[in-house]
Amino acid sequence: MAVERLNMVESQIRPNEVTDARIIAAMSGIPRELFVPDTQSSLAYMDAEIVLKAPEGDFLARTLIAPMPLARLIQLCAVKDDDLVLDVGCASGYSSAIFAQLAGAVVGLECDADLAAHAARVLAELEVDNAEIVTGSLQGGHAPNAPYDVILVSGALPDPPVSLAGQLKEGGRLVGVLDDAGVPRAHLFEKIAGELSTRPVFEAAAPILPGFERAQTFTFV
Repeated sequence: MAVERLNMVESQIRPNEVTDARIIAAMSGIPRELFVPDTQSSLAYMDAEIVLKAPEGDFLARTLIAPMPLARLIQLCAVKDDDLVLDVGCASGYSSAIFAQLAGAVVGLECDADLAAHAARVLAELEVDNAEIVTGSLQGGHAPNAPYDVILVSGALPDPPVSLAGQLKEGGRLVGVLDDAGVPRAHLFEKIAGELSTRPVFEAAAPILPGFERAQTFTFV
């Protein structure tokens, strides 16, 4: 699928303000089809989200974010080669594989044990030795390896991710998609003097992640 991968980079990534050559190189080389179910491998390079696991009961579907918004979110993280990255909601591990080519070390956090096992297996097959996949609550982060230089929340959030702020280094960056009056936008958070500053950067669609759903409220009449 090398041709499809090249087409993805040339038609979806380069034309959409992704200028970091390291991200382009990573996405040009990583076989995205390994991170989707076999039955959907033909869809691996399409400009669309891919459902990895259907919703079950109260548990939200787990998806692989479309390549273009993922590339832009990762670029917004401004990863340095010695950074420690927490990839929240890494799903099948594709985003963690990209981070592994940019950062010193990556912790991919996934709430679904089956997807986490798949991610760990594929990263091992690709001989990625600076990424660890862990299973746990996405909202809770992963304290044992904290603090992190970069945290990416690979999905949409109804509110600023204050639950993760304590695991971010001073001066660290946290990136996620917030609902701004009905418009989903990628936000860059920075930890300054112990507080999160934020600014919206670009519109970006992403699925809500399990554990980050806005609590339901009741109106009495």
